[in-house]
Amino acid sequence: MATYDVALLGEMMVLLTAADEGPLASVNTFHKMTAGAETNVGIALARLGTHVAWASRLGDDTMGAYLKNVMQEEEIDCSQVQMMPGQRTGFMLKGKVAEGDPPIEYYRSGSAASAMTADDLDTDWLAQARHLHVTGIFPALNAGTYALTVAAMKQMRHAGGTVSFDPNLRPALWGSPDIMRTSLNELATLADWVLPGLEEGRILTGADSAEGIAAFYRKLGAQAVVVKLGAQGAFVQTAEDTFTVSGYPVEKVVDTVGAGDGFAAGLISGRLEGLDWQASVRRAAIIGACAVQVAGDTEGYPDRAKLAELDAV
Repeated sequence: MATYDVALLGEMMVLLTAADEGPLASVNTFHKMTAGAETNVGIALARLGTHVAWASRLGDDTMGAYLKNVMQEEEIDCSQVQMMPGQRTGFMLKGKVAEGDPPIEYYRSGSAASAMTADDLDTDWLAQARHLHVTGIFPALNAGTYALTVAAMKQMRHAGGTVSFDPNLRPALWGSPDIMRTSLNELATLADWVLPGLEEGRILTGADSAEGIAAFYRKLGAQAVVVKLGAQGAFVQTAEDTFTVSGYPVEKVVDTVGAGDGFAAGLISGRLEGLDWQASVRRAAIIGACAVQVAGDTEGYPDRAKLAELDAV
């Protein structure tokens, strides 16, 4: 039997989020939180009782210690997280807005996690997991992190596990739009489940519709494609079926960051628990809706009891 349900690798950063609205340059007070797409997924999964393991590097500094403590408090296995003396942990600043997407500044260049390569992959560790989730952010950092991501995806597929891939576009991290498209679509060929947003899919595939995006990735070999439609829900295409799941109602959107990661966690947990695609995507929509109603990347993710309460509505 597998030791872990889900394996993750990627960079976690300290998030300093503004206490007041206005330009970041004029804000004097920030609240310390966590950020990082892969680790957001891990936290959301762990709160549902999924056994998660995370591999990464952190600087052997106060920020690194804070992040590792957070993950351990969420009961995520950190045995593959290395604390690197003399290296630093990445961080980011996020503004506060009344609605919509907040301004964000990243300070991650030269971080401990960005120095990882394929040589850092522990194949015995990865083989203990049922599923691997990756995003397009960590492989975008440099050639080393890209090679590590490819190696992990290939190894998980070889071992008979499943792989999910969220493109999570960050154009500023890539050399050009063409390199971004080519690189991310190459990663998609190594995934069982591909989870693009509608606009992401348009950029990566050239298709205008959710149907066209799904068909593109199905032709690349994906078993299932789930195109996120924001408040409208998600379009799903598998080998057996094609359907749309409605979005979960939200009274007010406070912060959209972390919604896609919560969506991925809901989908992954549902499928690993044996739910069908319809029920898994509904769970994904619920967790994504929870995320957008509070500030912070992970603060809105529900535990199992809260999820059951929302799913009953």
